[in-house]
Amino acid sequence: MTSAHNSAEGDEAPGGPTTLAEIAKRTGVSVATVSKVVNGRDNIAPGTRELVEGAIRRHGYRRQRRGGGPAPLLELVFHELNGLYGVEIFHGVQRVARDNGLAVVVTELQGRQVPGRDWVEDVLARRSTGVITVCSGLTEDQNHQLRSRGIPYVLVDPTGEPGHDAASVGAGNWNGGLSATRHLIELGHRRIAVITGAEGVLAARARLDGYRAALDMAGIRSDPDLIRIGNFQIADGLAHTRRLLRLPDPPTAVFASNDHEAIGVYQAAAEAGVRIPRDLSVVGFDDLPTAEWIVPALTTVRQPLREMGGQATTMLLILARGEPLPVDRLELSTRLVVRDSTAPPAPRR
Repeated sequence: MTSAHNSAEGDEAPGGPTTLAEIAKRTGVSVATVSKVVNGRDNIAPGTRELVEGAIRRHGYRRQRRGGGPAPLLELVFHELNGLYGVEIFHGVQRVARDNGLAVVVTELQGRQVPGRDWVEDVLARRSTGVITVCSGLTEDQNHQLRSRGIPYVLVDPTGEPGHDAASVGAGNWNGGLSATRHLIELGHRRIAVITGAEGVLAARARLDGYRAALDMAGIRSDPDLIRIGNFQIADGLAHTRRLLRLPDPPTAVFASNDHEAIGVYQAAAEAGVRIPRDLSVVGFDDLPTAEWIVPALTTVRQPLREMGGQATTMLLILARGEPLPVDRLELSTRLVVRDSTAPPAPRR
């Protein structure tokens, strides 16, 4: 027997999570208004929306899939999209999405760490299959909104430690930092500088920890003057290398925490008349397509960006089918690619 209130779109059967009608009763609004909030409609007053979302958080709700299920759309969210890093991940996502009949909707946050409210309302309205965020995350409320509507999400290269309930894909950043620094040590370098990403970014901290571990294992004291905090931008590599080369005892090698920073190192070296690798060895991180075409070709740590995007999409599709993941956190291996930007240090005069 079916009652009127549980025949509403998106409602749950008795005995399951809170129904649309029950949410309406608790909040004093109509079932139609609750349905509009659940489905991301934009003609709802902010106070009413917050009231309904609060009731959903407190009492529970999960959309029952009806009418053919979600739309064949995958939401891909980037912290920023201004270089080949994001393009490589996009290609990996698109390949798996296309093979599974999904179109990809791309959102750039223009440097913000989390999307705004308008974004999550748009996702709910589109009834997307799932969400992948790259170097960004979701607020607790956004997380709950997606989960309550049965929209899974996966983090790629999250900026912070992912929660236990969040699926994520990353790379072996600590091992990458270790192998990059160890390579320079094995060439004979002892004054090795590092230019990191932002301090709050998980990948940047792991690469810096790998750098420190390599120095420690080689019995080399870490010099604070040689550790420079950047933000994964070309301008960081340029500005920090200018300062490093002006030190009384400048470094003979630089580990840049991504290839963009390494390009900045190249620019600063050219300004100062410092030759790479004769006077200064440089190692990057990512192995973007430009790494082998700049002169000299860049020694760098290869991060499998396309595979990361593809694996994240595969995980998302598993979750969208309601199946458990083999693992919640997938970490792909990195590999040092040696090219022409590293050499033994020149003899001191």
